[in-house]
Amino acid sequence: MRAACLPAFASAAVEQTAAIIVIGNEILSGKVVDTNSPYLARELRALGVDLRRVVVIPDEVEVIAEVVRELAPKVDYVFTSGGVGPTHDDVTMEGVAQGLGRHVVRHPALERFWRDYFGREAQSALKMAEVPEGGELLLGEGITVPVVKVANVYVLPGIPEFFRGDFEAIRERFRLAPFHLRRVYLRTSEGAIAAKLHELLAAYPDLLLGSYPTVSDPAYDVLVTLESKDAACVEEALKSLLALLPPQAVLRWE
Repeated sequence: MRAACLPAFASAAVEQTAAIIVIGNEILSGKVVDTNSPYLARELRALGVDLRRVVVIPDEVEVIAEVVRELAPKVDYVFTSGGVGPTHDDVTMEGVAQGLGRHVVRHPALERFWRDYFGREAQSALKMAEVPEGGELLLGEGITVPVVKVANVYVLPGIPEFFRGDFEAIRERFRLAPFHLRRVYLRTSEGAIAAKLHELLAAYPDLLLGSYPTVSDPAYDVLVTLESKDAACVEEALKSLLALLPPQAVLRWE
């Protein structure tokens, strides 16, 4: 049995971390279900970026600023979702600016974009041309609502179709070595395998090991996941786990 996997943060020059800030009273009130953060979590994982925080906050400038101020120094990328429209409660840009200690300014290229987009009705939408000072405008194929990058903060729209289209257009800039994942489906209780999982983790201390019981899926009782950026380690750990478990408890693995 191998002593350890490659640590998830083996090289600070290679490994990257992220946080997601979901902004919207409608999310906190339950009127709208957030689908952007689960989507982005899956995308970042596939790209090899380690997501460290997901925070849901109201449309309040001071709260947005506080959370940006807290998270931006701690991770490589901060993604915001929501609050970038033309109405009174769209205050994300102002909150991000305050959090980074910057002024809000009108971006000339963004103003031209919205004037072309809205035509005669553009005047009422020009609030969307206001960005934190020094903000970089990201445009390109697939981007419906321009993404604004300020320092390490990426401001994306809240509408899921726009959010996904925008991230798809910029996703390759975040690609790193991917995480490798194996799943083992078991017909047993979590308590019955707890000692075996502890034994496995003692042998592979840097393995990202998860155990998830279910009560709603008749096909299995527990799902065990093994993850690492070290593909060989995941395969060795999988073999070790299968050897530790009673054969009758293992339904399948993938």
